[in-house]
Amino acid sequence: MVNPYSIEAIATRILLIRGKRVMLDRDLALLYNVETKQLVRQVRRNIERFPEDFMFQLSKGELENLRCQFGTSSWGGTRYIPIVFTEQGIAMLSGILRSKRAVQVNIQIMRAFVQLRRMILTNTDLRRKIEQMEKKI
Repeated sequence: MVNPYSIEAIATRILLIRGKRVMLDRDLALLYNVETKQLVRQVRRNIERFPEDFMFQLSKGELENLRCQFGTSSWGGTRYIPIVFTEQGIAMLSGILRSKRAVQVNIQIMRAFVQLRRMILTNTDLRRKIEQMEKKI
């Protein structure tokens, strides 16, 4: 069984939307062990901490795309359009969710984002080296 708070498990919840790596409000609420509506309520109460590059609401089209990717039916699925948080928005969440759990979860999430960046850089370097070898051949 995979630890839901492991870096690998968290990394699977990081999505690429609008060219940004983000996490869904429901996934964050699950990790923080709070209801999604409670998380969103806290964010709305502290909205000045969350500019558009820290969080944004998905469009209907983006939500439909997510439903298709996850195989979620329209019956019993999400009934509202989710909010997604960038890495900076997630870091800001620890300031408004002041539990020890929120701090520990945020540390793991930040590690997952760092690990993803490293993997992307490694893959980019590897691709560049392969392209150079192909040119020589």
